[in-house]
Amino acid sequence: LGPSGCGKTTMLNIMSGIVGPSEGRILFDDVDVTKTKTAERNIAQVFQFPVIYNTMTVGENLAFPLICRNVAKDVIARKVGEVAEALGLEKLLGRRAKSLTADQKQLFSLGRGLVRDDVAAILIVEPLTVIDPDLKFRLRRKLKEINEFYKSTLIYVTHDQEEALAVSDEIVVMRNASIAQIGSPRQLYDAPANHFVADFIGEANLIPCEVIDVSNEMAKIDVRGFVHKLPANGRSAGPATLAVRPSRLDIKAKAGIKATVRKATYVGNRMEYSLHIGGLDVFAVHDDVNNPLSIDEEIHLGLFETGPVLLPAL
Repeated sequence: LGPSGCGKTTMLNIMSGIVGPSEGRILFDDVDVTKTKTAERNIAQVFQFPVIYNTMTVGENLAFPLICRNVAKDVIARKVGEVAEALGLEKLLGRRAKSLTADQKQLFSLGRGLVRDDVAAILIVEPLTVIDPDLKFRLRRKLKEINEFYKSTLIYVTHDQEEALAVSDEIVVMRNASIAQIGSPRQLYDAPANHFVADFIGEANLIPCEVIDVSNEMAKIDVRGFVHKLPANGRSAGPATLAVRPSRLDIKAKAGIKATVRKATYVGNRMEYSLHIGGLDVFAVHDDVNNPLSIDEEIHLGLFETGPVLLPAL
């Protein structure tokens, strides 16, 4: 996961063998494949724009990787049927591939990797970019189900943090051709290691603060006159940054950071607020849509016990 140009696709091409690394090694299950040719790495690749054979049927497309490997016909029939059922494509096996929708093409493009028992990893590049927004959620859920069923190693490249949080067990966040942080979706969301990850994963308010004192790995901080305690996260006394998710700001607190409501937006299942504290704008969300805050209302912002993280000063 990372912004455009950070090196995601290059990293994937190094894994596949299309590009050689300038240093280091590539290990598949502790086996060094750095010098191994792409054809010998037993990987499957699903591209942003599905590579399909339009003159073939869906069934023939799914069977093609096995036919090329001289797999027995009865095994091919069994594997194609199994994968088609898992993907929800069993009724389309006799149809020409060119007649399918964009999400169906992406699914059976993934299926060509799943029919192979010997595949070490399936490498997926931005598979939902060309999918209509209303189909993305369904396809994203299907990818998760397929991964849980087959227990395959799927390596998924995306710039969309919501996609990454939804489908991944582990995320490598990249920035400027380097790794910013590695962790589970919850680890990255709840405990970002730096300002970039805090802002890139799920959005965060980065609020300047002052660490007054540190004792027993707990820091006493001052945020515009509001004193609060939270884990020190390696910080010592002095300037720091409080990274706090919009959902971890308590807009109904009786005491806290003084703020003014600048904008209130109803988005169905929650209210989104733009708030002003001193010279800084912050963003907060709340699930109480029946009692929204008013524009220009003066409030106190509290900090929930879990969620805020101390980072170095900006």
